[in-house]
Amino acid sequence: MHISEGVLKPEIIIPSSVVAGVLVVYLLYRLNYKDIPKIACMSAIFFIASFIHVPLGPTSIHLILGGLVGAFLGVNALLAIFAGLLLQALFFGYGGISVLGVNLLMLALPSILGRYFVKLSLKECKYQKIYQPICWFLVGFISLLGSALILSGVLVLNGKEFYAIASVALASNLVLMMVEGIISLFAIGFIYKVNRGLLN
Repeated sequence: MHISEGVLKPEIIIPSSVVAGVLVVYLLYRLNYKDIPKIACMSAIFFIASFIHVPLGPTSIHLILGGLVGAFLGVNALLAIFAGLLLQALFFGYGGISVLGVNLLMLALPSILGRYFVKLSLKECKYQKIYQPICWFLVGFISLLGSALILSGVLVLNGKEFYAIASVALASNLVLMMVEGIISLFAIGFIYKVNRGLLN
């Protein structure tokens, strides 16, 4: 789901780069050094997940696992995804340096919702056995849905000629949302059984 270089207007690239840059600098400033190994681990998962990608016009579809990254890191998911996107742009040409800010905001901001759904799943309640798996599924599903909506919104803002591809990009990610939801469900369910302390 990277937006390729040379597609977007400067009016979109510049403000998003400024916002993304400020967020990254702020999170680096307040970073606890004890969190660095966990951020590096989740960044590697994000990096590897996107190796199999299918080009789709000015964008592409592939596994992202942003919801899982956000589930374990919260707002620090921005740092993990920033590192992954930067390396992908430099080594493999996915996305690009000029659109790094747009891609970071598009993929990282919705991923933070993953942390919300994990916290929600840990609350004690009468129907916990039912809503826990639903929350774990939503970790992956909602995160990717948010990213797909932002992607389509950005393409629509970029011009009328991108309306069709914006619709295709949103529709083509529907199956991937289900896949990421199922992966999140099983991954978090497994961690909940073997070491639920990692989810706190």
